[in-house]
Amino acid sequence: MVSAKNILIIGASQGIGNGFVQKLINQSDTGHIFATYRTENTAENLFSLKNLYPHKLTTITVDVTHENEIQQAVTIIKSHVNKLHLVINCVGILHEGELQPEKSLKHLNTDNLWRYFQVNTIPTGIWGKHLQPLFKHSESSIFAIISAKVGSIEDNKLGGWYGYRTSKAALNMLIKNMAIEYSRVSKNTIVIALHPGTTNTKLSTPFQKNVLPEKLFSVNRCTQQLLSVINNVTINDNGKFFSWDGSNLPW
Repeated sequence: MVSAKNILIIGASQGIGNGFVQKLINQSDTGHIFATYRTENTAENLFSLKNLYPHKLTTITVDVTHENEIQQAVTIIKSHVNKLHLVINCVGILHEGELQPEKSLKHLNTDNLWRYFQVNTIPTGIWGKHLQPLFKHSESSIFAIISAKVGSIEDNKLGGWYGYRTSKAALNMLIKNMAIEYSRVSKNTIVIALHPGTTNTKLSTPFQKNVLPEKLFSVNRCTQQLLSVINNVTINDNGKFFSWDGSNLPW
């Protein structure tokens, strides 16, 4: 039985990540929350929460594309606690300036493909590498990563969005691999991928016009649904891919 959970939210300045912090900060079983952000100018909501809960929330600046910054963040966490019970990686990119989802092969270029993998795929493995010691304890723990249904190879019927789809498909394989290794070295840790559905954030804003109103989730609803999934998984769910409603998705 865990009396107080130590939690890390990766990518907590805006959107879903910030929603998780808001939801978890007041829960009675929350011990300490560590929350990462990339730039100060987008983290105003996070800093407001920090001012309200200075002894319960630690904010850490991290550019997840640099392993040394991830390593430094983990060192900071270790200076406060010796174990984590919940980690949720919310970092992801779909569009950024000239970077837009490709509709055709003719739109592919190396720099954009690399950027998708640099943000959507690689950091989860690096976090998994450096966080592993904090999961090696006797209490139940969960490492959840926000993926996307469009990263499912079996579910892909439309094509397009080459960089985003492939970076998320690669992320899913990375998560599956991590789940297998963690089951050997951190036997009480559940590693899962989560599809949040279409959520009303900056990431989805340019692509919301064809989404039915009932399928466009507020951040509050999204995080509530995902926490319901997280709170109901068991060790037998290690290495699975869940949709927001708790159903299993094909890899």
